[in-house]
Amino acid sequence: MNKLTLHKKVLISLLLAFTVGLMANSQQEAKQTASLIYWLLECCDFVGKLFLNALKMVVIPLVLTSVICGVSQIAGERDFGRLGLKTLLLYSLTGILAVATGLFCVNLLQPGDVAPEIKEAIIASQASTSLGSLENALDTAENGWANLLQIFHRMVPPNLFSAAAEGQLLGLICFGLLFGFFLGHIKPELRASQLKFWQGLQEIILKLTHFILGFAPFGIFGLVTPTIARSGLDTFWLMGGFALTVILALGIHALVSLPLLLRVLGGIPFRDHYQAMSPALLTAFSTASSSATLPVTMQCTSERVGVSKKISGFTLPLGATLNMDGTALFECVVVIFLAQFFGIEMGWTTQFFVVLLALLTSVGVAGIPSASLVAILVILQAVGFDDQAIATGVGMVYVVDRILDMSRTMINVLGDSCAAAIIGKSEGESEYYTHLRSSVQE
Repeated sequence: MNKLTLHKKVLISLLLAFTVGLMANSQQEAKQTASLIYWLLECCDFVGKLFLNALKMVVIPLVLTSVICGVSQIAGERDFGRLGLKTLLLYSLTGILAVATGLFCVNLLQPGDVAPEIKEAIIASQASTSLGSLENALDTAENGWANLLQIFHRMVPPNLFSAAAEGQLLGLICFGLLFGFFLGHIKPELRASQLKFWQGLQEIILKLTHFILGFAPFGIFGLVTPTIARSGLDTFWLMGGFALTVILALGIHALVSLPLLLRVLGGIPFRDHYQAMSPALLTAFSTASSSATLPVTMQCTSERVGVSKKISGFTLPLGATLNMDGTALFECVVVIFLAQFFGIEMGWTTQFFVVLLALLTSVGVAGIPSASLVAILVILQAVGFDDQAIATGVGMVYVVDRILDMSRTMINVLGDSCAAAIIGKSEGESEYYTHLRSSVQE
């Protein structure tokens, strides 16, 4: 009997989580099951947080070792500048395609154009939601433009260990890029010993990551079940038009735009690529964190896709911080949706401005808590929404943000992996998906 692969186990775990979560949500009011459901959710919270913490534990050393090893191997070659340029151009292209897709869908479907009674129900429903995270986002966004300028400060942190403790990947990546670059330019004997050290450390972190991923089905069940049990689907249906617009736009980007790029730029069959990346995509959906998913993304890209560690170690840590296709798309849809909802006229010039801000803020505020909400607040302030409309609008979006956050994180990870695969192909790599095919045959 064939052993179940990791992505199949994770998929089964997700299906069970949705089933149990919906059952728990429907039985929360029943006195005879209330205590049982409470303890079930507490146990799920414990397991889910433990798994998420374990993933986050390996992110910092994995990013640092991967960037240093990847850059040091190409720093002394002409490949370095070419590889960096390809990475930035491809990330810019996928981001523009994502935002353009979101803009097209929200203008086509007009989800904000709803009947007055539905509008009143939506505004009333958001008043009863938990606004703790929303208030934090409002506090953080008071100096929204200053936060954008902080991107450059975060690139050069005054204390590397403090940046690592706060999870500021941008500063660590910049340090890793510089360290790896100069490592490639020191004396050969010193370079060899240093490279062995960092490669050995990276190998240990990868083995640790592989061990942690063995518990992914349990961790993912613990993360998703409480989310479904506590939110249910009622509020999702209330904001259904908006949510479906976001999901449709994300789907078009994932099933049309990215497959076209894979085929045209890399000659890569998208079904093979999606199958290879399925564990990372399911983990991204469950954790709603590109950074926490990075260890899984790197493992899938190297072991299942076949991209060399030199390419994946250079492109993927950058992508986890700089390339946020799903987030940029979501921000664009939210702003246009709220303009439609409140009857604010927004011409194509303003919408183009929204596109630029969505691309910038998806990078700029990726490291702050409630990142997407903060980015949306910055854009809403920039295009002239008043404070009342901003508070009401963000409260409405917050109702369905958790489910949509899971979806857009999956697209963020998918975009990173597609870029890594295309860049690898352009650099002459050809042994793709051999690991995947051999595991299927086994």
